Amino acid sequence: MIEIENTEIFGWEAAIRGMRNSFNSWDKSDSGLDSGSGKFVVGQADMELMDRLSRSGPSHAKFLRYIVVQFDVTAPRYWWAEMDTYKVGTVRNSCSTMHKVQEKAFTRDDFSCEHLDGDSLRALDVLIGTVNAARDRFNASRDKNDWWQMIQLLPASLNQRATLQVNYQVLQGIYATRRNHRLDEWHRFCEWIEGLPASCLITLPRE
Repeated sequence: MIEIENTEIFGWEAAIRGMRNSFNSWDKSDSGLDSGSGKFVVGQADMELMDRLSRSGPSHAKFLRYIVVQFDVTAPRYWWAEMDTYKVGTVRNSCSTMHKVQEKAFTRDDFSCEHLDGDSLRALDVLIGTVNAARDRFNASRDKNDWWQMIQLLPASLNQRATLQVNYQVLQGIYATRRNHRLDEWHRFCEWIEGLPASCLITLPRE
């Protein structure tokens, strides 16, 4: 399970200026604010240059680093373990398991368990019951041993929410390496990438 919310994107104007610096071709830029909506609109000439450079490898596509994407993600910890390999150009601010684990009782909804069969769901329910019993003891006594029973029993399927900041070049690398991954979560994430403005700069193959 993965949910992506509250997507915000900015930096188009700076990206185009930086891209044009390499060619001293600022006079050829055809992007600007739309008089009606007041939004920044990328022109055809700029888009064609962006498209060409984005296909030419990371050193030519440096302008993509200026296009910043901020969003919230709720996903299981087994997905976060793979997402955390993308350390360059990313910022993550997560909900705290260490400090907030005891605040609410766990239910099935707190876990990615959509592929579990009946036997596995029953095993998960037993685990949830055991963790909740430790939670109740910890909340009553503040005994650290009970806290350990919660922390070390929580499975990788526990969902965690975080706010991420990446850029289009980071997403380009993610898309290239994860679009055919076995995890459903990566397929959904790549579908979200495909829905971003000018996503062709991310998804089209490099030359």
